[in-house]
Amino acid sequence: MRIQESGENYLETILLLQQKKGNVRSVDIVNELNYSKSSVSRAVNILQKEGLISIDPITGTITFTEAGLKRAALIYQRHSYLKDFLMSLGVSADNAEQDACRIEHVICAETLDAIKKFLKKSKK
Repeated sequence: MRIQESGENYLETILLLQQKKGNVRSVDIVNELNYSKSSVSRAVNILQKEGLISIDPITGTITFTEAGLKRAALIYQRHSYLKDFLMSLGVSADNAEQDACRIEHVICAETLDAIKKFLKKSKK
């Protein structure tokens, strides 16, 4: 299943909000991303239809399905490796954060594996 870059951003945002707050609702995503309620509602519905999240009909709490959590964790892992790599090159934390967010959606597995190996070697 191939979701678009925006879907990956939503998954990553939900993951980070869960780590920070515990329970996540659509309004939390609206506040975090500064997007309109209608945009977040549409995206959340798409993620739910794709089987990546569940939404409690009473509380509105968003939880990951097993597949969704796996996907979100991989997206965040790519982001973290890229940010660390860029910072190891001397890029400022703010710019590394922004650039990692863009690159994480288009980088191929081979390049990411090479970055992981480079970071492991450089930490030794």
